[in-house]
Amino acid sequence: MGEALLSGLVRAGRRPNEIMATARRRDRGEALRERYGVRVVSNAEAAKTADTLILAVKPQDMATLLAEIAPYVPADRLVISVAAGITTAFVESRLGASVPVVRVMSNTPVLVDEAMSVISAGAHAAEEHMKQAEALLSPVGKVLRIPESQQDAATALSGSGPAYFFYLVEAMVDAGILLGMPRAAALDMVTQSIVGAAIMLRDSGEHPVILREAVTSPGGTTISAIAELERHRVRAAFLDAIEAARDRSRQLASG
Repeated sequence: MGEALLSGLVRAGRRPNEIMATARRRDRGEALRERYGVRVVSNAEAAKTADTLILAVKPQDMATLLAEIAPYVPADRLVISVAAGITTAFVESRLGASVPVVRVMSNTPVLVDEAMSVISAGAHAAEEHMKQAEALLSPVGKVLRIPESQQDAATALSGSGPAYFFYLVEAMVDAGILLGMPRAAALDMVTQSIVGAAIMLRDSGEHPVILREAVTSPGGTTISAIAELERHRVRAAFLDAIEAARDRSRQLASG
């Protein structure tokens, strides 16, 4: 996710010399420098000099990172955390009581400037800090403000959401192959069908039930397929799966 955000910032017009990146491994840092033209520095240097810090590490690595940079982060430095499950209070308690923290959950469509990013303010993040976070994220997709109490749910719903979509596409393509379609043709048909359906849903303003009913003729092929999905409790499986992802996000926060 860190590199996805970095690439999005560069595509959005941020000059590479305005961006500093850090990496644990030297080869990883060299790759970022060569690919994007950004400066690769130490965590301490970034913490001391950057106007905004974006912390994009695995949740289990966040405490170690915060301990490393805490001595160098000024009290007025905006800190943006994109680690699943990590609360703003967790970050604040390790960086200092007055540091403004904004919690973000984005997703991998940031790579094509179609991310869904949800943001929440910490105890010391003011309107100006939220606007700064929105300005960073809006060029690479949609940004939505939510209460922090909903962040774990957002992680499960939109943060992990693209994986559910790819899983569904995989299943539909396999079904096409089972019915005798070449794999490439099945993938083209499924991909375009889902892209078209997503654009209809986004742009029409209609509820998904209305759009689905428009395709579902009495006694037709679609209702036969939906009856099978209901028989296999696919809707309930999605509810359980997303709830499980929410619970896992909470577990990551607790260590």
